[in-house]
Amino acid sequence: MTLKNDRFLRALRREPVDYTPVWLMRQAGRYLPEYRETRKAAGSFLAMAKNPEIACEVTLQPLRRFPLDAAILFSDILTVPDAMGLGLYFVEGEGPKFERPVRTEADIAKLAVPDMETELGYVMDAVRTIRRELDGSVPLIGFSGSPWTLACYMIEGGGSKDFSKIKAMAYSQPALLHKLLGVVTDAVIAYLSAQRLAGAQALQVFDTWGGVLSPALYRDFSLRYLQRIAKELKRGEGAQRTSLILFGKGNGPYLDQLANSGAEGVGVDWTVSLEDAVWRTKGKVALQGNLDPTTLYASPDAIREQVRESLDSYAHGNGGSREGHVFNLGHGMSPDMNPEHVAVVVDEVHTYSKR
Repeated sequence: MTLKNDRFLRALRREPVDYTPVWLMRQAGRYLPEYRETRKAAGSFLAMAKNPEIACEVTLQPLRRFPLDAAILFSDILTVPDAMGLGLYFVEGEGPKFERPVRTEADIAKLAVPDMETELGYVMDAVRTIRRELDGSVPLIGFSGSPWTLACYMIEGGGSKDFSKIKAMAYSQPALLHKLLGVVTDAVIAYLSAQRLAGAQALQVFDTWGGVLSPALYRDFSLRYLQRIAKELKRGEGAQRTSLILFGKGNGPYLDQLANSGAEGVGVDWTVSLEDAVWRTKGKVALQGNLDPTTLYASPDAIREQVRESLDSYAHGNGGSREGHVFNLGHGMSPDMNPEHVAVVVDEVHTYSKR
């Protein structure tokens, strides 16, 4: 099926585009009233995520409102550890929790890579359903959490302020943590490969908690596994060309190493300028980012100004060219953001980058 809008994929390949493509992390979410209505009818977040038709509906909702250049699968990064038997559930106001966190060698020994068409078949069905309903309008992005980020939730049992349990394991039992990260990485590679086979046209790995690590721990417990994912996906893609984006909060100090990972794109948060990011990555990868999400709480005029600054920062670093840039937020949307302000972002990216 021929894509009607392939700017996002061309930008990831650093090919010419007539304007900078844009999509937004958590573009399908609670800031949209139609999402809230769908969730109310479904009964819970997990009920939506595990129903391919509802996941498709939620994925398409922002595309009906805004001329975005890509769709991203509606799901959750914790589907993989849930399928590994940890018992995912959500507590209102607290977020995700696991009934059976992983804390001991015996816990880790029980883990295995899930079967992607049985335990995670609902995700693959959602990918296939969304591709059908998109009908070639824009590309579909599949995704996974990074091994480190998934391990944080698996060991802590949910979110954490200080990540004390997993960091204690990193310092006291590094071999045990590497054993856990090894099986999680196997699962992530299988998960992303299955999404690609089901129809995902680009893939993103969210290393949300990589930034909580010291440089030495980041290289040992996060970066090495991201590099392995990039290498294995490239080896297994065959005739399917599917670009991979590596995104992490606080990954600015490691952009050069991520650019050498084999991934086609690197996501950048707002703590590093795009001009500096281009210099650090030396044009080896496309860059995605990097508007501070809180900009969306500002006035429309202020939003437009910040969008222009981000676009110009990339162009200044890239010799005046906008090629190789995918506009995005430096992290995800928040529930209380105004959809009309999202429309301002998308319009300004397209309008300004055409000049």
